[in-house]
Amino acid sequence: MSRTAPVPVLTIDGPSGSGKGTISRQVAEHLGWRLLDSGALYRAVGYAAGAAGLDLSDAEAVTRCAQTTKIRFQPSADGSDTRILVNGHDATDELRTETAGAAASAIASIAPVRQALVELQLGFRKAPGLVADGRDMGTVIFPDAPFKVFLTASAAERAKRRYKQLKEKGLNVTLASLQREIEARDHRDASRAVAPLRPAPEAVLVDTTGMDIDQVVAKVLTVVQP
Repeated sequence: MSRTAPVPVLTIDGPSGSGKGTISRQVAEHLGWRLLDSGALYRAVGYAAGAAGLDLSDAEAVTRCAQTTKIRFQPSADGSDTRILVNGHDATDELRTETAGAAASAIASIAPVRQALVELQLGFRKAPGLVADGRDMGTVIFPDAPFKVFLTASAAERAKRRYKQLKEKGLNVTLASLQREIEARDHRDASRAVAPLRPAPEAVLVDTTGMDIDQVVAKVLTVVQP
């Protein structure tokens, strides 16, 4: 990598449940690139704010929380997973819950919170390359990224996927409630004034409805390796 050539970035944006996390992880492993799970950062701040008893609608308090929360990613003991430490506590499992997702969506609409996390996200851009997973990676954080993908799927399909994941974890959920939550989150993410969820004009749109993981990974890889 020359000093003048920017580190390549593949942004993978899309709504909740579109498969961004799984696809981004596998694509990053295939390319040998670093991975940024931006959603985990927002979930971590939301978790920290909740642990501190903050009102998530209190923009000033949540912004201070975003500025001071220590977030660290580290491999699990067996190397099969990435653990997320929030202020020294392994909060990985808590961050995967619907409650954490709702908190992340709520605070993501607060402009100073987003700004507090910008520099942290930009710091992930290191050689040999970066796969950035989120909702505004291609439009706000890495607008100069040479490779951009926008994953989507129907709300019904995304609810079924989430339902299967949560039931496998032994959680008591209903498909109807999950679909309502996903549709509500889609509306919040797309209508917020700050960095709304939308594909970058040059992004390759990939509808994952009816596709398995291997098919989606193969499709995304063609964006980087045609």
